[in-house]
Amino acid sequence: MHITSSEISDDVPELFRAAMRRLAASVSIVVARGDSGPVGMAATSITSLTMDPPALLVCVNRATALHALLVPGAPLSVNLLSSHQHEVSAAFGGGLPWQERFGVGSWQPGANGLPLLAEAQAHLGCAIDVMLAYGTHSIVIARVLDVTVSEDVAPLIYQDGSYL
Repeated sequence: MHITSSEISDDVPELFRAAMRRLAASVSIVVARGDSGPVGMAATSITSLTMDPPALLVCVNRATALHALLVPGAPLSVNLLSSHQHEVSAAFGGGLPWQERFGVGSWQPGANGLPLLAEAQAHLGCAIDVMLAYGTHSIVIARVLDVTVSEDVAPLIYQDGSYL
């Protein structure tokens, strides 16, 4: 059964937004390769998908600069932010133009040619396997090829417009 927008009551979108603001989520920086260098954005819609093969889901708005770079086979870097990396999250969350974002934080070259954020909780080097369009976003399924993990477990958590 397919539900159309006309079948959803008018108050559902605003109530849905209010409900999702109550959902706390860790913040990551997702990076892809652009023609003139890396492009990245802050994301909270990331989750593990499978262990066999290791894969994750990333949801990306099709209006972002990053989205145009996401095609099957392309490399992708996911940096799980640590609790002290508010400034990085703010810059990549739209606080700076995409061309200036890598000026915030300490970045180093990764195995897949994309930058990795120093002091992040973990880095995942991926290759995009599948892209599925849904509404305003695409669901990206990325195969995890390389992982580094820090000793500390202290995620940057975002909820209701602020960091916890």
